[in-house]
Amino acid sequence: MSFPVGRVLRSAAGRTRTARLLGTLPTPAASTIPSRFRAPVTAGAAGFHTVPAARRQDGSNNNRTSAQTTTENKPTDEELASAAGSFARTDDSITVEYPPEEQLPSSEPVAGTDRAGAHVFPTLATFSLQGKVGVVTGGARGLGLVMGQGMVISGADLAIVDLNKEEATRQAQNIVDTFRNDHPDKKPPKVTAHYADVSDPASVEACIAEIVAEHGRIDNLVTSAGFTENFEAVAYPIDRMRKLWGVNVDGTYLFATSVARHLMGRNAKGSMVFIGSMSGAIVNVPQPQAPYNAAKAAVRHLASSLSVEWAGAGIRVNCISPGYMLTALTQKILDDKPDLKRQWTSLIPQGRMGAPEDLMGPVTFLLSDASSYVTGADLRVDGGYTVT
Repeated sequence: MSFPVGRVLRSAAGRTRTARLLGTLPTPAASTIPSRFRAPVTAGAAGFHTVPAARRQDGSNNNRTSAQTTTENKPTDEELASAAGSFARTDDSITVEYPPEEQLPSSEPVAGTDRAGAHVFPTLATFSLQGKVGVVTGGARGLGLVMGQGMVISGADLAIVDLNKEEATRQAQNIVDTFRNDHPDKKPPKVTAHYADVSDPASVEACIAEIVAEHGRIDNLVTSAGFTENFEAVAYPIDRMRKLWGVNVDGTYLFATSVARHLMGRNAKGSMVFIGSMSGAIVNVPQPQAPYNAAKAAVRHLASSLSVEWAGAGIRVNCISPGYMLTALTQKILDDKPDLKRQWTSLIPQGRMGAPEDLMGPVTFLLSDASSYVTGADLRVDGGYTVT
């Protein structure tokens, strides 16, 4: 997900609410229920409010005051017309270009996430990824890094794929060091770093061959490489749209098909998780991002289509659609714009944005045998955003 950084948006919490109009209640028709079955109606029981007798004054004065108050609070037709639809539209003035590689903030592995589960509370053995080799694209930062770490915590060896191999190499060592600190008595996982331009077929094939040479095989794939930009559709440069689709859609397709060929060649089962977005099912407001939304809708349906096509080969394909997540990049933006964060959280039923580690459990579940009868599913991890 992305966040508009072109300007600070008004906080939803600070908006002036338009008074809700209940309309005119119809006059009830004469009851058809026999009088002997009707409950007696006492003074003060009708309507929405009752007033204690001790506080009740002249009825005509009360009615006149109530009518005046209602008239004063009722918005005018002009006010209603100006507010109609205003919070359900995109704002073309919001323009955000994805930063270049050298400006992207680094991420850090999550420390201590597995201590309680490993040593205190038992869990189903089918959730384990022990003995598996997983690949995560876009794994040097943000969501990809943390999901890759979750795979390692669950027992897998890991191949981190990223456009920035130097950062991927650093993070691979960080993951191993974190594991050693948490489990000094256990053999550390094998975590390797690999370069790939996910939108380039030759680069993808070379990367897969390198991973197989390092690890011997591939069992699981998580396609996390992707980015978004905020532009109004009529002004979005076509070359940037092609790049966005190349990374988000082509990259997912190329890695998935390459890993599928590898699995089919081994006659082996496998599991893949495509990282989509809630934007593939809803339209985000107020930031305009039609190309990104369409790309993530494509990723979601690609997962469904391939799950059917590859079911006979024992390859499961599912999709995770995150909501607004606090990665290092988004945290940096929101630290400077607290009003923006308040606006987004006001639209999330759980009242908070997601943390990257909120995806550790879902991705482990979908990769593991615990979800052996789940394929073609889209798991939304959005705090309830898309159901309101």
